[in-house]
Amino acid sequence: MTLTQADDFLTESETLYAALAGLDDTALLQATQFKGWTIEDVLVHLHFWNIAADLSVSDEAGMQKRVASVMAALKETGSMRSGENATVTERGTALREAWITNARNMAVRWRDMDPKQRLTWVGPTMSARSSITARQMETWAHGFEIFDTLGKAREEQDRIKNIVVLGVNTFGWSHQVQSLPVPEAMPRLTLTAPSGEVWTFGEVGDNSITGSAVDFAAVVTQTRAFADTDLIATGDTAQTWMTHAQCFAGPPETPPAAGTRHRQET
Repeated sequence: MTLTQADDFLTESETLYAALAGLDDTALLQATQFKGWTIEDVLVHLHFWNIAADLSVSDEAGMQKRVASVMAALKETGSMRSGENATVTERGTALREAWITNARNMAVRWRDMDPKQRLTWVGPTMSARSSITARQMETWAHGFEIFDTLGKAREEQDRIKNIVVLGVNTFGWSHQVQSLPVPEAMPRLTLTAPSGEVWTFGEVGDNSITGSAVDFAAVVTQTRAFADTDLIATGDTAQTWMTHAQCFAGPPETPPAAGTRHRQET
């Protein structure tokens, strides 16, 4: 059995790496529209958590020790940044190369894993499939602010379905993390994939969401404001979900305000 999501994670990483090609140390210090993070900050974050996920397979104690540093920073300052920065020591182009080298090696190791293998993580255990999908999601989502900063358009592919499914599976979590009651039924989703294929999720009912799969993924990862997408949400449940969606773990986050996340002119 092949863990195909490992290849999707690698392709996502290579796509971002190609966008970064040719940038020098100074260019990597450009600030993005995401909390003022620089491109370098994004790479520190991705590299830190990629290694943590990889350690969950081979060195559980090492993973827990690594994560403890950022959890301590989060508790003390409300941010994981200082813990990540203290652990990941590479910077500039050396960081970029360390990040992609690790991602490439990691994908090879994960490709032959049992997708259902349980792995220790920050919260509950995760399956190998869920863990590597989360790494693809993080790479895609944080890649958004890099592509926006560089004024580049990412050519999306149907591997984004992994992120869409993650968004579907966290319908309940999106409400729980915001202390909202979880509706009994998820809205019917009718999403158009980059290839033109139509993906549907949920049962037909009074609530529905239609539009592009890429825009749905952007909303659940909070890389675009719902108002800045082509999604059409019908019904109160659909509207509430799309204005509070959060497919990632951690404390409740506020989605970007309309017009604040966009591709910059170059």
